[in-house]
Amino acid sequence: MRYIFSKAIEDLPKEVVFVQFSKEKETYVVQLEGGRKALSLGVEEPEKLTRRKLVLLARQVVAVAKAHRFSRLAFSLQDFRFSLKLSDKDLAELLAVNFGMANYEFVEYKTPPKEGWSFMEEIAVLGKVSSEAKKGLERGNLIAGEVNACRDLVNTPGIDMPPRVLAECAQKAAQGTKVKVKALGKQEIEKLGMGGVLGVSRGSAEEPRFIIMEYQGGKKGEKPVVLVGKGVTFDTGGLNVKPGDAMTDMHMDMAGGAAVLHSVVLAAKLGIKKNVVGLVPAVENMPSGTGLHPGDVLRTISGKTIEVLNTDAEGRIILADALGYAKRYNPKLVVDVATLVGAALVALGQRASALFATDERTSQKIQELGEESGDYVWPMPLWDEYAEDVKGTTGDWLNTSKSRYGGVITAALFLKQFAEGYPWVHLDICPRMIALEGEYLAKGAAGAPVRLLAKMLERL
Repeated sequence: MRYIFSKAIEDLPKEVVFVQFSKEKETYVVQLEGGRKALSLGVEEPEKLTRRKLVLLARQVVAVAKAHRFSRLAFSLQDFRFSLKLSDKDLAELLAVNFGMANYEFVEYKTPPKEGWSFMEEIAVLGKVSSEAKKGLERGNLIAGEVNACRDLVNTPGIDMPPRVLAECAQKAAQGTKVKVKALGKQEIEKLGMGGVLGVSRGSAEEPRFIIMEYQGGKKGEKPVVLVGKGVTFDTGGLNVKPGDAMTDMHMDMAGGAAVLHSVVLAAKLGIKKNVVGLVPAVENMPSGTGLHPGDVLRTISGKTIEVLNTDAEGRIILADALGYAKRYNPKLVVDVATLVGAALVALGQRASALFATDERTSQKIQELGEESGDYVWPMPLWDEYAEDVKGTTGDWLNTSKSRYGGVITAALFLKQFAEGYPWVHLDICPRMIALEGEYLAKGAAGAPVRLLAKMLERL
């Protein structure tokens, strides 16, 4: 989507539709003199508009325009300001990010309609536009592009996105940037002693990959921030096979890995002055005669063992190896991102990811950045008492809890045992895997938490 700048709407072709707001509830198209049209959106109590509501309003503009098959819009930046005290740069970035996200739809596998797809092609910004606002629009466009690229990966059917293809996508996404990518194959993973990755993947005909992405935007020798993403490209549950209706969206179980992949690339495109590493263990979890059994014990890269009670709790097993590998970077901070447990949905619904952090100040700052970015998070406890529920009998740690309660917390406490020697944050994005109705986003992947990770890399 292109942005252009114009002093007045009259200077633009008549097919460009002007965006305006009213205090009425209805949204409608107004026929103006001279054949021009205006898209009028109702904003009740504009003086009470919050940042969260502005995010939805920005998306609504594009969603309504697409429904009317308008491909070119024009707006004044000041009309979107309302009573919010945002800088030109922040306001422009917020609008560009959410315009771009609302303009997305996954159509790769659909036959194009005769009239063509209804996508926004161009948006004109009217009046005097500051250089800071132009920077905000440019940044927002970049961010939306990587969020949508993440959504493409997550929406792709599992048959076309096995671990080897996810690794190829990482290579492709990094082209033209300063990000270096390598993907370790099965033999290299064996040499590292990653028993968790090998154990989960052994039921599949598709071999695992361990994707490593490195971006040096900071000083040489400066401690990096390491992002770790769960990359289960399809999750049947293994021998503890999922019910059929619970398996439909399991090509999306690599959403954390896709978010990490595109967050590292975004860091490079934004020129963030930090050293950043992305680690994505990529596996397919399938039932077969060679698959992982309940009762098996796996030895991870750290030497700690995992007693497998349920093969459908596989994400934490591969993350244990990735968190162990992260230690060799002597990191400033490690952040793992995973669609880990349905218990996060039970705890929080579908509007926020679960946040766990070993440092309270870091947790508070991430929550603030969540509000700013639009990838909302809510803090959960990391109390050591919960670790008792995942202590093993045959192995060191159980991959599922002894208790049926507090599953989102016990899963985090399991991961904590493998995240030693560095500050650590865990984001369970299971609630935000799929876009929610009423968010003015296309059905399918939501692209969380690429926006938040970018803010964290810049500001933490």
